[in-house]
Amino acid sequence: MFIYKAGVVGAGLMGSGIAQVISFSGLPVVLKDVSKEFVDKGLAAARKVYEARVKKGKMSAEELEQKMALITGSTSWDDFSDVDIVIEAVPEDLALKKEIFAALDRVCPEHAILATNTSALSVSAIASATKRPDKVVGIHFFYPAPVMKLIEVIPGLETSPETMESSLSFSESLRKIAVKVKECDGFLVNRLLMPYLNEAVYALAEGSATAKEIDDAMVAFGMPMGPFTLADNLGLDTCYHVGNILHEAYGERAKASPLMNKLFAARCYGTKTGCGFYVYDDRESPLPRFLDEVRKETGVTRGSFTPERLIYPMINEAAFCLEENVATPTDIDVSMLAGTGFPQAKGGLLRYADTVGVDAVLAGLLEFRSRYGARFWPCPLLRRMVGAGHVGAKGKKGFFDTL
Repeated sequence: MFIYKAGVVGAGLMGSGIAQVISFSGLPVVLKDVSKEFVDKGLAAARKVYEARVKKGKMSAEELEQKMALITGSTSWDDFSDVDIVIEAVPEDLALKKEIFAALDRVCPEHAILATNTSALSVSAIASATKRPDKVVGIHFFYPAPVMKLIEVIPGLETSPETMESSLSFSESLRKIAVKVKECDGFLVNRLLMPYLNEAVYALAEGSATAKEIDDAMVAFGMPMGPFTLADNLGLDTCYHVGNILHEAYGERAKASPLMNKLFAARCYGTKTGCGFYVYDDRESPLPRFLDEVRKETGVTRGSFTPERLIYPMINEAAFCLEENVATPTDIDVSMLAGTGFPQAKGGLLRYADTVGVDAVLAGLLEFRSRYGARFWPCPLLRRMVGAGHVGAKGKKGFFDTL
């Protein structure tokens, strides 16, 4: 299907970024929100991205105005009457998303694709609010959308092959890397990333290391930023909600630290509120108090911290994703490289596992399980691989054929 015009619902940081990306590709796009104030803020955010490009000499002021002319602000559903695709980018509230999709279903042309930018909610559940579930799909951008290269494209239970083909082509036309991901809670990248973030919080809560020490260690490992800096930028409210979805879906291995619950309850969401794991204004950080409370309530004792304590749970979850056919090994590595900044020098998450040895990863998980419990319960696939001698580079076969 040819796409000549797009729409975006939600003019916040994510929606405005998506609208900017679409306009940069040369497509006209309608950016809608509930009030003119929100729409104007979204348009200003898109303009700011272009202004940064002008300052860097990557485009002229005239080209900036040409691109901005492609974005139309709106507060009316009527402006979606001639779009070919709409991307919803509102908060992670299933009832709200279903309400929006019901409205889109009424106003959009019959051929239009209705896409959700949800990071963890069920595409199939959202599609149930429409009379065209075959044309509903997940198109998940990563924050910030103008910068991050990855898009996860997720079919629901009734998404048609034609819708998937058009959605993948559309995503690639935005100069992005589009990866098809089987529908599951958390999809792919968030499902792999949350164990990494979660374990960092557990290590901090135990007193195994400070937030800065953990962040510095992971940057030294090769990550673009540490887990606490990342969580503060993503928003601890987003991490909290995604974490709850994953815990409900995957049980004890996805259970969040009580420290995260305390930060969320105190509305310490990170950079957006001025305080999270770090403080971004002149207030006194409540983190030391929360750490004392957690240690008293849980009776945790000081553990130890190594980068492997954060990386191995990601490899373990990737193995679960392979068992469930969520994505291929290649797509997992591409997604981690493009979606999280996993160090390219290590080749990708599963390439890294092959390098250190699948047997070493399994042994590490078992050791961590003996210390910290069910969060580190190894995926059965890892045991089968080690039993078959598929241990990675030294065995010339692992997640990839290394012959």
